[in-house]
Amino acid sequence: MKDLSDIIRKRVDEHAAAASAIASSSSVIADIAERIAKSFQAGGTLILCGNGGSAADAEHVAGEFVGRYKLERKPWPAIALTANAPIVTAIGNDYGFEQVFARQVQAFAKRGDVVVGISTSGNSKNVLNAIGEARKRGCVTVGVTSRSGGALADMTDVCFRADSDDTPRVQEAHILMWHIVCELVELELTK
Repeated sequence: MKDLSDIIRKRVDEHAAAASAIASSSSVIADIAERIAKSFQAGGTLILCGNGGSAADAEHVAGEFVGRYKLERKPWPAIALTANAPIVTAIGNDYGFEQVFARQVQAFAKRGDVVVGISTSGNSKNVLNAIGEARKRGCVTVGVTSRSGGALADMTDVCFRADSDDTPRVQEAHILMWHIVCELVELELTK
């Protein structure tokens, strides 16, 4: 069991380092929260997309805004483009998996909405296509990715980069960052 304890300790240390590094991105996190709050105030929608664990994060974050994070308040419009299996599979079948998010952005996004692409590599083609479509529509674009950033970092108006390129640590940092964003938006809009 000693080997297992060493692995556990190492992973916890890696997690702590990635989480601690989030503080150095405080201006980026505040910028993301401010853009989302302003969009909600103007009647905009938060639209999120990602694959795998990032898809789960997109749905988690949408749930925090439509439901609540910590404060009792009205629901805010947030959707995860991963949450409707018939839409995702129909688009994937008819247009290809690379279009599953871009086609939905065409259907739902309008100027002033915030469109978020979550990709640990920063190079998920379907996420990049969604961001490209969002930019055409005058949406605010947000990237959430890893230290390297990939193509996503250069395509978005603002981009949070977790201080790791190890997928599990990146995803753990992402959800901590998102919880901070949720708290900041709630505090801003419930003053």
